Amino acid sequence: MKRIVNRNVPSKTETISLTTKLAVHLFPVTGGRVCYMESEKALRKKLMKLLHPVNDRLTNDPATLIDDFFSTLPEIKKQLEDDAALIAENDPASTGINEVVMTYPGFFAILVYRLANRLSKLGIPMIPRLMTEYAHSLTGIDIHPGATIGSPFFIDHGTGIVIGETTIIGQRVKLYQGVTLGALSVSKELASTKRHPTVENDVIIYAGSTILGGDTIIGHDSIIGGNVWLTKCVPPFSLVYHENKMTVRERVKK
Repeated sequence: MKRIVNRNVPSKTETISLTTKLAVHLFPVTGGRVCYMESEKALRKKLMKLLHPVNDRLTNDPATLIDDFFSTLPEIKKQLEDDAALIAENDPASTGINEVVMTYPGFFAILVYRLANRLSKLGIPMIPRLMTEYAHSLTGIDIHPGATIGSPFFIDHGTGIVIGETTIIGQRVKLYQGVTLGALSVSKELASTKRHPTVENDVIIYAGSTILGGDTIIGHDSIIGGNVWLTKCVPPFSLVYHENKMTVRERVKK
């Protein structure tokens, strides 16, 4: 069988390799013994190679885009250090920042998102999505690279979290597993509109909650309880919870 190769898209394997090496470049402890730290020069060459198939779709000269990306790595690292510190401070199970950086899937998903988001803002196609889908496959956390997420940001456990493309999240927001920040409807005609919620500063959203719609705003300092379904705005300092009736009775013995 003849192998079909699409030369107009970047290599998925090489994108995953670059993502891993960028993570190690920022935080060497994430690599362990299986991945050594590469120089910035080597990483620039890898990114240049990935950009080659999409050169005709770039908004600027590839070398300029690469310079812009690497110039922001110190800022991205500072944001990630703040993310890790927030997680370590608020998770009773954490023994410290190194444990968060080395073992927490939520931190890894945030790390990859912040790198991919910067590439996305530079107008680079495909590569940011390949990066976040790689993190998704490892962690079960689906963050679109186009989302806007402030720092620090806290994801605990994380499996099943979905954060859509036009989501806006403020600072010190905490999300637990199974949270969806999604769109009310799926239609190609809505692609250029804000389809996903806005979550303001210091909000906590507990496990299993679903918040939908581009006009939906969760006011700052609010708490959204577990398993809430929300499609309307919530004012600041709100407590939203789902009432559930549960009955416990003795089984009939046969």
